[in-house]
Amino acid sequence: MSTAPTNPAGYPPVVDLGIWQTARDQLLVREKAHTREGDAIAAARRRLPMVEVDGSTPVTGPVGPVPFLSLFEGRDQLVVYQHMWHDGAPHQGQCEGCTTTAWHLHDATYLHAHGVSLAILTTGPWEEVHPFTAFMGYRRVPWYSVREAPAPIGGDMGSLVSFLRDGDRVFLTYRTTGRGNERVNFSMGLLNMTPYGRGEDWEEVPADWPAGRHACWSWRTDAEGVPTGGGTSRPLPQWERPGATPVTTLGRHEQH
Repeated sequence: MSTAPTNPAGYPPVVDLGIWQTARDQLLVREKAHTREGDAIAAARRRLPMVEVDGSTPVTGPVGPVPFLSLFEGRDQLVVYQHMWHDGAPHQGQCEGCTTTAWHLHDATYLHAHGVSLAILTTGPWEEVHPFTAFMGYRRVPWYSVREAPAPIGGDMGSLVSFLRDGDRVFLTYRTTGRGNERVNFSMGLLNMTPYGRGEDWEEVPADWPAGRHACWSWRTDAEGVPTGGGTSRPLPQWERPGATPVTTLGRHEQH
């Protein structure tokens, strides 16, 4: 005598493949609608007006000060990530959210194929930024200090920004921050595909699901891998870097 499979607590219902496929097809209708709406928003984004900026604005990189225009590397489009910075803080004291974004921007090969350059900007002084990028292993996407540059090249950090070039003229076309930055974070997208999602307490989940935690809880851990935003923590990718050691302080006065 056969019996229906039991459903373990804290798991999705156990069903046969046919029932699963029906539920999957129903969800696919919503996913396709979401994709089409995203396409429509992207079309509207392409039609935003532009703001001209000074392409001669100096920014500082590995070879010293260079004009912002040079970041296009001869291409017509440029995307930058504006990385927050804590002056004088050691590597573990730098912004964990910005580390998350920058860590997912290791390579621009596909962007280059579409005529788009990629760079990371920060208000940190170059003498601090350079050793940080060396420690993190950032070698394929260039970093620049925009400490003295006015907005939108400098100013407030924590944003993805798109620029367009027409000869020597440079234009701001788009800017996003907050959860808008998640578009470059493939880890978040993959976690959204899993049964337990991100494990953050703002997510809507069944009542018997594992308890979530505050947003971004996995951005920092201590040496034992325990999530914490305290003084013994590093941004998660830093523990994989050669020379990373346990710490006792973030070395900064304020935390994001």
